[in-house]
Amino acid sequence: MTSNFPRPGRNSRIARLPPRERILDAAEELFLREGIRAVGVQAVAERADTTKMALYRHFATKDALIEEWLRIVAAGYSTALDHVEAAHPDDGRAQVLGTARFFAEGLPDVARRGCPFVNSVAGLPDPGHPARRLIENHKADQRRRLTAMCERAGAHVPDDASAEITFLLEGAQISAQNGSVDHAGDRLVTAVSAVLDRATAPRGQEPRGRRAV
Repeated sequence: MTSNFPRPGRNSRIARLPPRERILDAAEELFLREGIRAVGVQAVAERADTTKMALYRHFATKDALIEEWLRIVAAGYSTALDHVEAAHPDDGRAQVLGTARFFAEGLPDVARRGCPFVNSVAGLPDPGHPARRLIENHKADQRRRLTAMCERAGAHVPDDASAEITFLLEGAQISAQNGSVDHAGDRLVTAVSAVLDRATAPRGQEPRGRRAV
């Protein structure tokens, strides 16, 4: 059963949005709070202060609505990486650390609402679902970009370094969501920095005995 408690100031903010954006905003709120499998189209329409008929004019199916919402979320992450790369051209280390800080800054929101990708995959058991493929493609692109950053940073094996960093980024979000680690953001940036130190150290001079977290 959906809650009727709105976010502070939501009603006045949402009232100014076009119908399509109102629907997407309502879908995000309900999908994150209750899970995509538990939320029906009627609940989204009511939360968006519209009708099912109007919703279906913008999104032919619930699956199409899920996919478009996740596309917007993925685009936000990609844009953040664009900004990091533009802010530190040709400085791979600064790009990687900027990416880690972006994830760290988002952990409080993940702690409150959960990771949209993790939550959605759990609700999409069909591996061929378009939204699930969208998530997989987004994650693969993010990994490719991290590998390129690690290469620019001078990592001896950029793919290995980006794999470790991906584990850290994803793990930090899960830890924030379940509350298992305190100061997760600070620990994340420290751990990513340690991976870079080790990955770029002269051969035979890799840092030893340094605790990443």
